[in-house]
Amino acid sequence: MEQQPSSDRLDQLYEARDLARLAFDFAPVGIVVTENRVLRECNQRFCEMFGYPRDALLDQLFAFLYPSQEEFQNLRTRGDKSLSQGNPYWDERVMRRRCGDLFWVRVRGHTFTPDAPLGRAVWSFADLSGLRPYLPLTRREREVYSLLGEGQTSKEIARSLNLSYRTVEVHRARLLKKMGVNNTASLFSSLGDIGGDHVVGNNSP
Repeated sequence: MEQQPSSDRLDQLYEARDLARLAFDFAPVGIVVTENRVLRECNQRFCEMFGYPRDALLDQLFAFLYPSQEEFQNLRTRGDKSLSQGNPYWDERVMRRRCGDLFWVRVRGHTFTPDAPLGRAVWSFADLSGLRPYLPLTRREREVYSLLGEGQTSKEIARSLNLSYRTVEVHRARLLKKMGVNNTASLFSSLGDIGGDHVVGNNSP
């Protein structure tokens, strides 16, 4: 259950005209500031989403919020090209709560250091679990699904993941078979609409 800000806390922020702090602390999406993938600051919504107190998150490498160390490493440079060009970046990926549950999140990022995109950056995290329940897919299947959702072709996914085209097609076919569908459009309908409007509430669309 989400913690509601106290009226005293709200009054203090409004009276001090510290509206930037108010917006950060109580934004309806998780917000974090990172330095070389180390979490330097986060807001209340991010803590609630992952189930950790703020003190347990600060100055930690992001790796422990991923299903595995390997998955964390594989996602490391995915947005570098977009961020280095000064553009915002987004994707949808599986992450892990403190209780061990895996869930889908939409991640958006902006770098303050384009020459080193992960040097200093700000990110938002929207919980998609109400729209897309987690299903037991392999790491590669999750990665292929996520990149398909970004509009990449099998050839582009093969380059992104350093796999052969044939291997990507095998993973894609397994995804279709697991979901009992015949094409990618139906796959997204089964797992959740990757292109639709997303609401950041814990459980409800």
